[in-house]
Amino acid sequence: MSGTASGTTTTSGTPWRNWAGNVTARPAREVTPACAEEVSAAVRRAAEDGLRVKAVGTGHSFTAVAATDGVLIRPDLLTGIRAVDRAAMTVTVQAGTPLKRLNVALAREGLSLTNMGDIMEQTVSGATGTGTHGTGRTSGSLAAQITALELVTADGSVLTCSRERNPEVFAAARTGLGALGVVTAVTFAVEPLFLLTAREEPMRLDRVLAEFDQLWAENEHFEFYWFPHTGNTHTKRNNRSAGPERPVGRARGWYEDEFLSNGVFRAANWAGRAVPATVPAIARLSSRALSARTYTDIPYKVFTSPRRVRFVEMEYAVPRAALVDTLRELKAMVDRSPLRISFPVEVRTAPADDITLSTASGRDSAYIAVHMVRGTPYQAYFTAAERIFTAHEGRPHWGKVHTRDAARLSAAYPRFGEFTALRDLLDPDRRFQNDHLRRVLGP
Repeated sequence: MSGTASGTTTTSGTPWRNWAGNVTARPAREVTPACAEEVSAAVRRAAEDGLRVKAVGTGHSFTAVAATDGVLIRPDLLTGIRAVDRAAMTVTVQAGTPLKRLNVALAREGLSLTNMGDIMEQTVSGATGTGTHGTGRTSGSLAAQITALELVTADGSVLTCSRERNPEVFAAARTGLGALGVVTAVTFAVEPLFLLTAREEPMRLDRVLAEFDQLWAENEHFEFYWFPHTGNTHTKRNNRSAGPERPVGRARGWYEDEFLSNGVFRAANWAGRAVPATVPAIARLSSRALSARTYTDIPYKVFTSPRRVRFVEMEYAVPRAALVDTLRELKAMVDRSPLRISFPVEVRTAPADDITLSTASGRDSAYIAVHMVRGTPYQAYFTAAERIFTAHEGRPHWGKVHTRDAARLSAAYPRFGEFTALRDLLDPDRRFQNDHLRRVLGP
């Protein structure tokens, strides 16, 4: 899995576009480094030419966090596992490695991450740098599982960071937004491969909200999807299992995960976009389409799902204790508005962590994600939802649509000033700046 090819530099003639298609950029040139030394050389050359630098992953962020008109660092060759340390139970991986390749490689080694998000298309550095998370009672985001990282700073230096070495950089750079430098390698804590039993079932929203604290406390990983214009949810509980392994059958998996959750869902969204008045009826049908099922498999096959329908997303983290009130307000807003929402609302949780700008920094958190299918106007829905989220001390996901600026974010994050002071130290000339970071972090 190691990346050994030499890096390349090209003059960019085509625009870069993110996965959702809502962000484009036209870099002056693109660099595809294969190691930290080549990243360092690219950063130094950019400084000589007066160009800014941004590293990009697979473009799964919905913000312009990685956009640049300067030098775009692509991850294609910065891939592979560097080392597996079975004594320390860690794995060190090049930062451009896609999570799906990491998960498969770890499973072959009999190892696994403790927790992960619900897709695995992103690169390691893209996912951790924007705060990608799954759901968990005691296990946190991908960044919370990092034990060390390697960072190329604005002067081309290669910095190794951990709790013991450069701890103040480690605290911030695990979710660094690309503002502190280019992450070139990440070391994760891992554990022996284990099994999870997933229990998925429909449940009325009123019951989920009434029993939320119990559902959260009784399950290692609990999440649910609420279908707007209905009182229905689809819940998922993942808990460790002694086995035996009982994966979803191939035919049923194709029918439910591909045909229903992607094919039929795509058609329903197209129909709703063409005739918005049909959305509530479609939502009622969609919310009843998935039946209950239980299966047992290795972690990444349980945590993650295929996502073929492209969308735009906003997600906020609120204090976990505020989740029920926040969601009730969101439902009331949708019910009384003319909005027609064809995408389910996703709800997850994470424990407090010690990462400077993590959405769960210093507090147990619940996440509420709202989506609209790509090409559908989303501003009215997201604006109304954001007003509710911020009223409950919400913090926006760094990789998803939001309108917050540095003044508002500094009030939401107690350690915001700590991050910006470190940025001043590591990148005084703003080599890694772009318009988006200027808005969310300040000049």
